[in-house]
Amino acid sequence: MASSFLSVPLKKSSEVDLVKPLEKFIKNTYSGPGGTQDDFVPMLKELDKLRDSATCKTLDRHDSSLELIQKYYDQLCAIEAKLPITENQEDEPPTPYQIRVNFTWYDAFDQGMLFLGKMKKTMSSGDYERMCVLFNIGALMSQIAAAQNLGADDGLKNAAKYLQQAAGVFTHIKESMAGPFQQVVTPDLSLEMLSTLSVVMLAQAQEAILLKSIQDKMKEVIIAKLSMQASDLYSDAMKQAQNPHFGDLLPKEWIPTLAGKQAMYHAQAEFYMSLLAKKNKSIGEEIARLKHALELAKTGSSRAGSTMDMKDFIGKLQRAHDSADKDNNFIYHDRVPELSNLPAIGRAVVAKALPLSKPMNPKFTDLFEKLVPLAVHQALTGYEARKADVVNREVGRLREATQLMNSVLASLNLPAAIEDLSGDNVPQSILEKGSAIKERGGIEKINQLIQDLPELLQRNKEVLDEANRVLDEEEKTDSELRANFKERWTRTASAQLYSPLRAEGGKYQSILDNAIHADTIVREKYNKHAENITLLCKPEDLPGKIPSSSPAAALQGSKCVTDLRQLMEEVETIKAERDVIESEIKEAKTDISSKFLSALAQDGVVNEENLSVGELDRMFGPLQKQVTESVSRQEGLMAKIQTANTEFCQQKQASGSANQREEKLKDLAAAHDAFMELLGNLEEGTKFYNELLLLLVKFQTKCNDIVFARKTEKDEHLKDLQENIAKQPSQSAPTPPAYQASGPGGAKPPPPARPPPPQVQPQQQQQQQQQQPPAPQAAAGSQPPQLNMPQAGQPQYGYNNPQYYSPPPMPTSYNPYATMQYQPPPQQGAAAPYGQQPGAPPYPQQQQAAPPYPQQQYAPQYPQPAYNPYAPPSQYNPYQQQPQR
Repeated sequence: MASSFLSVPLKKSSEVDLVKPLEKFIKNTYSGPGGTQDDFVPMLKELDKLRDSATCKTLDRHDSSLELIQKYYDQLCAIEAKLPITENQEDEPPTPYQIRVNFTWYDAFDQGMLFLGKMKKTMSSGDYERMCVLFNIGALMSQIAAAQNLGADDGLKNAAKYLQQAAGVFTHIKESMAGPFQQVVTPDLSLEMLSTLSVVMLAQAQEAILLKSIQDKMKEVIIAKLSMQASDLYSDAMKQAQNPHFGDLLPKEWIPTLAGKQAMYHAQAEFYMSLLAKKNKSIGEEIARLKHALELAKTGSSRAGSTMDMKDFIGKLQRAHDSADKDNNFIYHDRVPELSNLPAIGRAVVAKALPLSKPMNPKFTDLFEKLVPLAVHQALTGYEARKADVVNREVGRLREATQLMNSVLASLNLPAAIEDLSGDNVPQSILEKGSAIKERGGIEKINQLIQDLPELLQRNKEVLDEANRVLDEEEKTDSELRANFKERWTRTASAQLYSPLRAEGGKYQSILDNAIHADTIVREKYNKHAENITLLCKPEDLPGKIPSSSPAAALQGSKCVTDLRQLMEEVETIKAERDVIESEIKEAKTDISSKFLSALAQDGVVNEENLSVGELDRMFGPLQKQVTESVSRQEGLMAKIQTANTEFCQQKQASGSANQREEKLKDLAAAHDAFMELLGNLEEGTKFYNELLLLLVKFQTKCNDIVFARKTEKDEHLKDLQENIAKQPSQSAPTPPAYQASGPGGAKPPPPARPPPPQVQPQQQQQQQQQQPPAPQAAAGSQPPQLNMPQAGQPQYGYNNPQYYSPPPMPTSYNPYATMQYQPPPQQGAAAPYGQQPGAPPYPQQQQAAPPYPQQQYAPQYPQPAYNPYAPPSQYNPYQQQPQR
């Protein structure tokens, strides 16, 4: 009794391009320093190649093919949260940065029809792609199991393993993936079909374990329980496979095979229980079970038909039954119990649907490991914004306090005033300030930065203006079409769709306006201190530009000077400490992404605000405390400096030249501070404009993409509207005048009925003929003779006489419009044709004689041409020669 397993066919798919849409999404969504998103292009190409190999090419029934498709499935799961491929809802407008990849999959069981082809479904959904790929994994597992050598132990082990895994795959699809797609997927992914496939795989796995137990010669009771469980599973599979919704979808050999195996393994369970009864000397039970097994086996053979060969098994049962029955008849004489009185056979549930392992391929490596899930990326973006706010706020506090301290010291001409007591030499602090300016690039650096700044600003404005222009043009076109078509223009209004883009553009415009105002302040400061900054860059010119004063040697060792010098040292200490604090604030880092990932894995969502605020407090709390302490120390220090400087100024001998020198030194010190501030502002402004330009270019690309999509949608919608308008019926025609009205059925109204023919007495007719002279012979080529008009007293024929002339009836085949054939003159003695006087020559056939009286319109009893009230009277002549009958 050789056994074979049923296998599930693979779903087929069409090729798609994954590189372009995913690359566009990465560039527009994930931002990295130095453009690191370009490094993902090789990974995207490898992913595209992997899909083509796993879904579009023929896969062998081998472990290598299974590893390939498992690797692709694992990669799809890895990018699920990083590169979400989704489909718009019907009421949602298209978004420019949404990943749209249309995956097409064909039904696995449908063989197609001649003209209709196979059933298929196309969706732009990463979940749909993963579900179809996972279905193929389960199908390929069933095919590998069916290809195993069931006569070997390893083959049975592998078959049982793959079938249990396949059952787990189909169960997972049914319970976790297929629910949202039930209204749109092909029949092979319906819940009923997935449940059927899972039970079939589980029954076959139980069968493989059963065959292994038979090969291992386990106890009869164990084999019987395994067989009974296999029979129950096949019974369940057979019932589910007969679902009327499946129709002819399943292969034709499935239901006979399932029905045959259900009966066969029930029979096998009874057979092994009979062996156990034989060991226990229960001959009656043995015979009863063998008889039942034989009935089941025959039933299974009839059900299976040609799909299974059960002759050997039936013969084995028959021989065992005959032998036991013979022995009982001659030896034991044991009573054979009824089938209902036999002990029930237990079940050994061994085969189970194995859960999916993650990853399915143990050798899997994520191609996009550097990318974090999109939710984590968004959380990181929010965290970086919060961190930048804290850094800018604390650094701003430090710099603002330092600038205030420098401005106060410059107004007091410190420390230059206590260094230049002689009044002739250039103070050392001024020389140091000049050297510091030259090391940072001098006035040339400032000039270059100020010159480049308007160009950067102009580039940003042009990009923003262009983005707004394309939006304005498309919105104007949409408004015009909406005004023309009114309620038939049903797509989303551009003004409503562009509101987020307008808000974003307004934000950028506000940023540019603030930047322009800040640039104006920087230029004013530059104009104020440019001359002194230039002088500090030329130390050789300083002695000639600084006024001299009378010596004040008496103050050289005074207490106020000593106090001021000590206070200046404390000022330098505070400045050095602030440089360190500022550096620590800017360089502060933490691994917040791991916390976001942990929160996403644990809760399924990332609470960015709570996590970010807690982490920032932990990281910047001590540094914020140092900033506050530094600002507080400065307040006390400046108060001491002002007190000591007041005492110093009182002791110093004041003179005009001394005041001029002191003012110049103050200006030089202020110029140094202004240079440092200008350099920092201009460098930050240049960096700001460059970074803003990248954002504006991205914003412009977003606007161009959505405008292009809207134009395409507009063309399609406009085409549909024009086609619908062309198909609409025209307006009804105006009512025709009364004379154009038609009769019933569209025919012309019939002419008035003819009155009865006139009653002419024979005697009067004879008198009329006698009074008519013979007609003259017509000359050759002349007109035919005219008929004589009736004489006075004779009846008049016309509209004035109510009695009309009635001609003889016409032949049934008469056609008044046909050309009449020429009739030769009648022979002597023959009767003249109707309408011709005896002895008169015949009329020419091409012309008709003039009517002898006003001709009335004649309505013969044969089809008439269309009635025209404006046509001339009919030329019918009742006296014209008629065709011969």
